[in-house]
Amino acid sequence: MTRVDPQKFLPLKTHWFHIMVSLAGGEQHGYGIMQDVLNRTTGKVRLWPATLYGSIKRLIEADLIEESDERPAPELDDARRRYYRLTTLGKRVLDAECERLQELVRVIRVKQSMVTE
Repeated sequence: MTRVDPQKFLPLKTHWFHIMVSLAGGEQHGYGIMQDVLNRTTGKVRLWPATLYGSIKRLIEADLIEESDERPAPELDDARRRYYRLTTLGKRVLDAECERLQELVRVIRVKQSMVTE
């Protein structure tokens, strides 16, 4: 089995990033992902169904997320829902993206401090 370099996915597409961040906290269904992104971004990012499910399809094809076989208790669930989770590769890619963004923020802060001195 060849190990895929997470760097090949960076920078993550905006929609992919938000979906993957939603799944970083655990499994989630599509509507839950949409609501999480909307709430977390205070309404600045809205994933419409076509965008969400198209992105989910491509994330699955890239082996960054997968559909989960596990389900909540039937009384807490709707049988039509599909649940998704990050794959091992998806976790590595999200970690790499986090490091990339942290480095960008560090560079910006250094540059800003040079201006204010």
